Amino acid sequence: MSYRVRYTKAARDDLVRLYQFILERDMQAARRAREAINQSIGFLRELPFTCRKALSDNPFLRELVTPFGASGYVALFEIEDNETVTILAIRHQREDDYH
Repeated sequence: MSYRVRYTKAARDDLVRLYQFILERDMQAARRAREAINQSIGFLRELPFTCRKALSDNPFLRELVTPFGASGYVALFEIEDNETVTILAIRHQREDDYH
């Protein structure tokens, strides 16, 4: 079974913000980060239930960790049904609001 992955507007805004932040510092790193995130998001098409639960009482709200350099990114997503995964937010692990 293959899931369709979709993004909320907030998640798309997160991707743009993260990409612009790293692009201002290092164009090659920005390209590598984008590729790493895209590759890990592709993983959700096949195995979303293998990702860690975001809340212990909700088996459908999960987090996908994307390693990158000394830290990485975390995508919060929800398994909507048998066919759809929705990415709700994406954060860098070193952001102030990352928990």
